[in-house]
Amino acid sequence: MTAVVRLGQSGVLAALGAAVLFGVGTPLAKLLLGDINPWLLAGLFYLGSGLGLWLFRRLRRAVPVRLPNHEWPWLAGAIVSGGVIGPVLLMLGLSNMSATGAALLLNAEGIFTALLAWFIFKENVNRRTALGMLAIVLGAVSLSWSPATGFDLGWPTLAILGAGLAWGLDNNLTRRVSQVDASWIASVKGLVAGSVNMVLALFAGASLPPLLLLLGAAGVGFVVYGVSLVLFVVGLRHLGTARTAAYFSVAPFFGAALAVPLLGDAITPSLLFAALAMGVGVWLHLTERHDHAHRHGALTHSHPHFPDAHHRHRH
Repeated sequence: MTAVVRLGQSGVLAALGAAVLFGVGTPLAKLLLGDINPWLLAGLFYLGSGLGLWLFRRLRRAVPVRLPNHEWPWLAGAIVSGGVIGPVLLMLGLSNMSATGAALLLNAEGIFTALLAWFIFKENVNRRTALGMLAIVLGAVSLSWSPATGFDLGWPTLAILGAGLAWGLDNNLTRRVSQVDASWIASVKGLVAGSVNMVLALFAGASLPPLLLLLGAAGVGFVVYGVSLVLFVVGLRHLGTARTAAYFSVAPFFGAALAVPLLGDAITPSLLFAALAMGVGVWLHLTERHDHAHRHGALTHSHPHFPDAHHRHRH
């Protein structure tokens, strides 16, 4: 079988749509951090996504999902790593660095996702994708370089990289349950993770913001983490973990592009170099050709037919 990735494929469009929505969330979160505790904001984002998707499923009378028992540990791991740990680390790091730098550092998520997919979960890798990863790493390193102090890997940078690692693990674990309704996965993850972080933040001394800010944060969470996650899971279903992560790697550029006019972030030489290096890395990922031939014995399979999506099936 030969498969060449094209932008017209539904999996590619879903992954890119997820990237756009997730990317713009970084500067929006930076704005909200001025008035909301970082830990509490992480909880509000995910709780908003979970409640919004739960309501969406109720309105469309979605069929109840019965997840096989052996897949529950995968989902639980994804909720803890990507729903509880990842958002908190991002908010903590973002509260102490520019939104532009944080957005670009989130390219690390794609690298961690691919590394885990290749070395732990045994997905395929090729030279072009590996070169793209090296370019992204070079860009990330440049963001931590100061002419005065040299290489300075401060705790905000480590927090952002930790968030990338947590979400990289989340992506690989979610892949194990990606064949069920994507909106159900995102809803469960949001409701559980959001509730956990909200409770922990309040016990730690955080206070609830005014109602308007609370609703605004929940609304941002619904779009940035809820709808984005649904699209990402659809991408996983069609493209696999490593390649979905490659397309998702464009997310930080949307965040950085919005942060400059929205927050007035400075455009520094290191930022420009990082954007260039990471842009080359993402381009190498996006232009990758995934070609391989294989044969298998006779088998049967069934699949639903959707308008304009004849090849949406598994076998």
